[in-house]
Amino acid sequence: MAIPAETFFLRPNNEASLQQQIQGLVVESILSGRCLPGEKMPSSRKLAEHLGVARITVTIAYTELVSNEYLVSKGRSGYFVAHTAPSRPKFNLPDQSEKMQVDWNRTIGQRFSEHVPLVRPDNWRDYTYPFIYGQSDSRLFDHHNWRNCALKAVGRKDFDTLATDYYERDDPMLVEFILKHILPRRGIKARPEEILITMGAQHALWITAQILLTQRRTAAIENPCYPGLRQILSQTRCNTISIDVDAAGLPPEDLPETLDVVFTTPSHHCPTNATMPVARRQRLLDLAADRGFIIVEDDYEFEISFLKSPSPALKSLDPAGSVIYVGSFSKSLFPGLRLGYLVASEPFIREARALRSLVLRHPPGLIQRTAAYFLSLGYYDSQIARMGRIYRKRRSIMEQSLKENGLTQNGQGTFGGSSFWMRAQEGIDSSSLAMKLRQDGVLIEAGRAFFKSGEEQPGYYRLAYSSIASARIPDGIAHIAQRIEEASR
Repeated sequence: MAIPAETFFLRPNNEASLQQQIQGLVVESILSGRCLPGEKMPSSRKLAEHLGVARITVTIAYTELVSNEYLVSKGRSGYFVAHTAPSRPKFNLPDQSEKMQVDWNRTIGQRFSEHVPLVRPDNWRDYTYPFIYGQSDSRLFDHHNWRNCALKAVGRKDFDTLATDYYERDDPMLVEFILKHILPRRGIKARPEEILITMGAQHALWITAQILLTQRRTAAIENPCYPGLRQILSQTRCNTISIDVDAAGLPPEDLPETLDVVFTTPSHHCPTNATMPVARRQRLLDLAADRGFIIVEDDYEFEISFLKSPSPALKSLDPAGSVIYVGSFSKSLFPGLRLGYLVASEPFIREARALRSLVLRHPPGLIQRTAAYFLSLGYYDSQIARMGRIYRKRRSIMEQSLKENGLTQNGQGTFGGSSFWMRAQEGIDSSSLAMKLRQDGVLIEAGRAFFKSGEEQPGYYRLAYSSIASARIPDGIAHIAQRIEEASR
């Protein structure tokens, strides 16, 4: 079948000739990938009728494109996109950007692009030693059973679940499993009215911040902390106070007297992996009850506690309802799933559901039902057990390699997790170190992005073992140690 003529549109008030405009449309479509090599172009007659031009105009434009090797003519069959089409135009086309009249510097009301995320190359899988956090290892994922669950989800039995717009509601099968199987492992009891499915933990944090915070309210966050949270809070324009963490996580005694919300990662602090002791958790809850602030608990990596049993969630110790609990399946399944959940008192969940509906109604039904089957049929538990065994081995190898190469850990991570928080010698900038290591095929995460602006600590960096094979860890660590030694001379 030929490419539809409706693919192409002439722009009004274009000063180029009709032939040039048609050539430009075709070239743009080929270079952008909309028209692929070997595809048949619309006939000159159909394209001329669609564009409202003479047929000879299209024919001449096609002939010029053939001479420039964008198209080939095949006798009476018509014109086709050439397999040898150039990667850039061989002739000059008018630059439409020169006519742009919108002053976007003045027009944009709020800026979101100024926050620099953690720098990870898109082709991270091509690197030999990818010590980067939060990416999936396809070798550990149960592709076969996930595929079977997806097929089951699109079957006739579940069609109404997928095809119906549930408006503000969520998949009841997924909600039920979370309530009866996931939350009890954290000591949490909840009702369906107290849970909301989200598009991952970051979406849950955004919803929470939007509801709880205004320009007149104050939030406390950990320092260092998850960079995405700091960016979310900056958009609420609330007063944000950073509290330095220690070996046991967030110290409650350092919280200010006047406070509205505290954001914390008590199970595995991000990024140091520190675990908050139960006594400190209780002290934090007592302060929340006395001072009337809300605690947002991001239960970061609780599933990956393979060295010791995880400590009870803050939410499980909270009789007053002061804790909003954030959970996610991104680390235990795969990050592209973008599926998480909020657990809180019903009045808060009611507002959170209403806010979510303004943006996306609810996460896709197919994803929710597929995940529900994967969880309820036992595949999730099997995957967590498999990840625990592999991570335990990788962690042991990495600990030994770090010790042999004299590299310094700054965080304990005694419960497990999937990364190490590291610190280089005084005077070494981990951002510069990270860029040099890429030449060796090594990816690490510089620590600057985790700290409060203006208080960055350049010597910190994070090494994750979730995406790298055990056999490659020793050589990768050796490369890091060598680069650090070179930088310290």
